[in-house]
Amino acid sequence: MCARLALFLSFVLAGFAQPASRTIIRAGTVFDGRGGVLTNQQIVIENGRIISIGPARGRADIDLGRATLMPGWIDTHVHINWHFDANHKNVSGREAPDVALHYAAENAKATLAGGFTTVQSVGAAIDATLRDKIAAGELPGPRILTSYRQIQGTMGDPEALRALVRKTKADGADLIKLFATTGLGAGGAQSMTDDQIRAVCSEAKAIGLRSVVHAIGNAGARASVLAGCTSIEHGVLVEDSTLDLMAQRGTYFDPNFLVLHNYIEDPASFNFNDETVAKLKAALAPTAAVIQRARARHIKIVLGTDAVSGAHGRNAEEFIYRVQDGHEKPMDALLSGTSVAAEALGLGKEIGSIAPGYQADLVATDGNPLDDITAVRRVVFVMKGGQTYKHP
Repeated sequence: MCARLALFLSFVLAGFAQPASRTIIRAGTVFDGRGGVLTNQQIVIENGRIISIGPARGRADIDLGRATLMPGWIDTHVHINWHFDANHKNVSGREAPDVALHYAAENAKATLAGGFTTVQSVGAAIDATLRDKIAAGELPGPRILTSYRQIQGTMGDPEALRALVRKTKADGADLIKLFATTGLGAGGAQSMTDDQIRAVCSEAKAIGLRSVVHAIGNAGARASVLAGCTSIEHGVLVEDSTLDLMAQRGTYFDPNFLVLHNYIEDPASFNFNDETVAKLKAALAPTAAVIQRARARHIKIVLGTDAVSGAHGRNAEEFIYRVQDGHEKPMDALLSGTSVAAEALGLGKEIGSIAPGYQADLVATDGNPLDDITAVRRVVFVMKGGQTYKHP
């Protein structure tokens, strides 16, 4: 444990040198996060923000050679506190706060090193502690938005849930997470009444918070869209009529592959039996299909992994699953994890694009993911807010 702590602290100290007031980065290829691709470019950064981008000339402080530079990736659905114990069994909240913070910090460090400079963790109270320590420069990690807790139908009638939404904001939440349906293993049936869903999402909107909804089945997803909730998570069994409604109302959509593969490939660590594994495997094809049906309707699809134990630091695998299994175009997958995700988080003018005025959140890969999506596994450079955390 002492050696691990020393290694962790060395990373912290190395990662927190103050960013230079002015830094010039050169890259052979730049994907701007909005659909544009440029070659032989330089990005000028001052005080943590991009001030210009243009053809390379003169000396660069950081020369990335032929690497592909992109906005820092965004994962809109993680559980940053989930981890394995010494027996490689899943742990998610059954521990002392200091222990939980230690493991959550390790997950955050791995996530940042993997190219993700912003994540939305949905959610546990320890997320807020980690968020604040990262923001204060005490720990390395991605920018974190958290729901602080998850709201369920068993927590009260509509008025009680409205009060819980207000309390959740007062506790420090950046958004509201609610469960409109049961989980995939239980069939995904609606688990909150329409009135409860309306109460949660309308109260969230009234106090200036977004609302993201766990919704496997169609009934809960449709009720959530009608209630004005911000985003539908998972949506494995969502029907075309509900997708049409999502397109009309501008509801964001976050289908996930990584979590399914994570569970399928290591069921023992999560104590899943054969029946549960079979249901998870059976969800892969519908997930691919719902992505295609959503794309056909021009729904705003974001990139979320539902990263749990064993997935932190491997978040970029979702890009690969989206392309190889979901038959997405690499450009669409990358947009889902940059500008579209930023817009969904209400940060579309701050992150998710390489443009003047934006935060200097950047990731570079050895190879171009637009040509070979597996290049996202080869992260060679990570910068967040003008600070470099990984360098070739």
